[in-house]
Amino acid sequence: MKIVLDGMGGDNAPGAIVKGAVEAAKLIKHDIYIVGRKEDIEAELKKSKFKGKNIKIVDAREVITMDDSPVKAIRRKTESSMVVGLTMVKDGQGDIFISGGNTGALVVGARMILGRIEGIDRPVLASIYPCLGGEPSLLVDAGASSEAKAQNLLEYGLMGSIYMEKVWGRQQPKVGLVNLGIEESKGTSVTKDAYQQLKAASINFIGNVEAREVPVGACEVIVCDGFVGNVILKLTEGVAWNILKLIKNKLMRNVKNKLAALMLKSDLKSMKQEFDYEEYGGAPILGVNGPVIKIHGSSGVNAVKNAILKGIPYGQENVVEIIRQSMLDLEEIIEKDEEE
Repeated sequence: MKIVLDGMGGDNAPGAIVKGAVEAAKLIKHDIYIVGRKEDIEAELKKSKFKGKNIKIVDAREVITMDDSPVKAIRRKTESSMVVGLTMVKDGQGDIFISGGNTGALVVGARMILGRIEGIDRPVLASIYPCLGGEPSLLVDAGASSEAKAQNLLEYGLMGSIYMEKVWGRQQPKVGLVNLGIEESKGTSVTKDAYQQLKAASINFIGNVEAREVPVGACEVIVCDGFVGNVILKLTEGVAWNILKLIKNKLMRNVKNKLAALMLKSDLKSMKQEFDYEEYGGAPILGVNGPVIKIHGSSGVNAVKNAILKGIPYGQENVVEIIRQSMLDLEEIIEKDEEE
């Protein structure tokens, strides 16, 4: 398997990208191609004293910055690490592309260069969502499109279900639609239509879920439009880190509390890891003709390493092909229903 890594994407590139690739390369036999300015990547590799042979460099002279307009950047910066990396996947020179660069540019680039899977109206950015005391869920959409039609929400549920089953090993994952209440009659005209479409689909749809139930694992695939999804992610992140900060301040207040903190050190560390995005790898862009993963812009070494390791099943399990076949099957069902 050929893993293509955007060496210039993210706040800590290329240093953290190269170091993360080195850590992953020690654990796998797959080839890792780091795309970016050759001299910069070579310098970082030299610092790491890496002796293996499964890291290769692909020279790309341009960089798409966080301030660049997504469409203009993809069209004009054809020699950028992002465009070159996506093109490698398109041409069969890579099996998966991972980037911590400009999210909008990555989503646009994946659509324009790889193209949409036939039958998919709108590709989606899926994000692993940590749940209290349990296994994480998958949130779709995490911010690729601020608005969605009922058909889009159906596609999100189908693709998310396939991803969780094939990549995370969840059999018949529970799919829930974020809404104002659990009643079937609740919500906007879009969510009401989406409810009926999801209900009729061949997935384990459990109905509407309220936002307060999401953090405790109400479902394994959380379906919503990108506006709602992005708010849920950022609100959860903000609340989680502020609670941890509050606990830390309380425990550091006096000697007695500091002793208690020492006794709880391992438990507090475990709690922190549950909300740490670096532990979960990255967010797949589902619905395009090739595996693409978006990692956080501020990703460190551990996040890059985990994105590579947890991205391997995405390519190996033929998730893209399974989504393609599922959409063909869905179209046949819709056409049959229309004829009847």
